[in-house]
Amino acid sequence: MTSLIQDVLLYAPSAGFVAASAVAVRYRGARASALRQVAARDEEARHLASTRLPALVYASQNGTGNSASPTGTTLHQQLAKTETGVAYRSVLDQVDAALKAADTRAEASSRAAVQATTSSLQPLVYDIQTAITHLLATQHDEEILARLQPLDHSASQLARRLQILAVITGKWPGRQRDDVPMLDAVRGGVSRIRDYLRVKVPREFPYYLGSRFVEPVVLAVAELLDNAARHSAPRTPVEVSFVDAHQGISIEIHDAGSGMTAEVREEAARRLSGQHPVQLTKLHTPPAFGHLGVGALARQYGFSVRLDQAHSVHGGTRAVVFVPRTMLAAPPAETPAPGTSQPTHAASPTVGHSQPVTNGGYQVTPDGLAARGPRRGGPRHRAPELVAPEPPPPGSGRGFAAFAQGTQSVHKTTTETPTAPEEPTR
Repeated sequence: MTSLIQDVLLYAPSAGFVAASAVAVRYRGARASALRQVAARDEEARHLASTRLPALVYASQNGTGNSASPTGTTLHQQLAKTETGVAYRSVLDQVDAALKAADTRAEASSRAAVQATTSSLQPLVYDIQTAITHLLATQHDEEILARLQPLDHSASQLARRLQILAVITGKWPGRQRDDVPMLDAVRGGVSRIRDYLRVKVPREFPYYLGSRFVEPVVLAVAELLDNAARHSAPRTPVEVSFVDAHQGISIEIHDAGSGMTAEVREEAARRLSGQHPVQLTKLHTPPAFGHLGVGALARQYGFSVRLDQAHSVHGGTRAVVFVPRTMLAAPPAETPAPGTSQPTHAASPTVGHSQPVTNGGYQVTPDGLAARGPRRGGPRHRAPELVAPEPPPPGSGRGFAAFAQGTQSVHKTTTETPTAPEEPTR
C-alpha cells in the first residue's frame, strides 16, 4: 500500500508537466498560424499595390484586360473569400468604375472638342475653295491661274483632313452628290492628295456609283491613295485598277513601297474593318486618322477594305475597296458609256487645245480632262511643282487650271453647306 502511494506521488508531477507541455505546443502552433495569416495578408496587400492596381490602370489606359477579372487573382487563394479578399476586390471594382467614368468623360470631351473644331474650320475652308474656284473659272491670266491652282489643291487636302476627323467623331461626310461614273469618283480621290501626279488610273470603266455613296468612296479612295503614295518612293507609281466581280466592283490600289510587317498589317486590318469603336483618347502619338476614317466609312456605308502584299503588282502593298452592286447606279439613258476618252494618267495637268466635247453632262477635252470654266486655245505646258518659288513659264497657268477643272464632275454639292465647293481630305 505504501509503495502504491509512493508511485502515485512520483508520477503525478510528470502528468501535470505533460499537460502543460501540450498546452504550450498548441499555443505555439496557433501563434505560428496567426503569424502566417498576418504575413499572407501583408503579402496580399503588397500584391494589390504593386501588381493588381497597376494592371487595372494599364488595362484601362490601353483597352486590354478582362472585364470579369481585369487584374488577375489573389496571390493567396485561401484569402479570396475572406473579408480581406472581398475588401480588396471591392477596392479594385471601385477604382475600375472611377477609371471608366473618367475615361468616358475624357472621350466625350475630346470628341466634342474635335467636332467643334472641324465644324468651325470646314465652312472657312469651303469659303476659300469657293473663292478660288470662282477665280479659276473667270481668270484668264496664266500667271494668276498658275499661282491659284496650288492654293486650290492645298485647300482641297486640308478639307479632306477635316472631313476624316469629322467622320471619326461620328459625323457624316457632309456632301450629297448626283450619280457619277465610278472612274470620276476615283479621280476625285486622286485630286485630294499631294502626290496626284504619281497616280495612274484606267482609261475607262462603264459603271456609275450611287449618289449617297459617292463622297464616302471618294474620301476612302483618297485616304488609301495618300497612304500608298506616302509609304513608297517619290518617283514610283501608284496604280489603280478595277475588277468587275460577280458581287460587286473592286477598286485596287497598288504601290511600290517596301510593304508592311505582319504586326502593322494586322493593326491596319483592325482599323479598316470599322468593327472597333474609335477612341480618340487611345490613339498613339502622333495619331494616325486615315485608316480609322476609312474603316468608319466602310462600316457606315456597306463597302469593305483590305490590305495585302501577296497580290501587289509592284511588290508593295495592295489596298482593295470592294463596292457591292447595291451601291451602283444605272448610267443615264442619254449618256454615252462613262469614262470614255480618259487619260491613262488620272490627274495629269497636261492638256490639249482642241475644243471640248460633252460627256456625261460635263465638258471634256480630247485628252479626257473635264472642263469647268472658260478656256483658251494654244499650247499648254506641264505644271511646275505645287509650290513654285519663281513665276511659272507661259502657258502653265492653263495647265494647272485644267487639272482643277478635271475633278469637277464629283465636286458639285446638293445638300448641307450650300457654299461648299468641290473636293478634298487626310
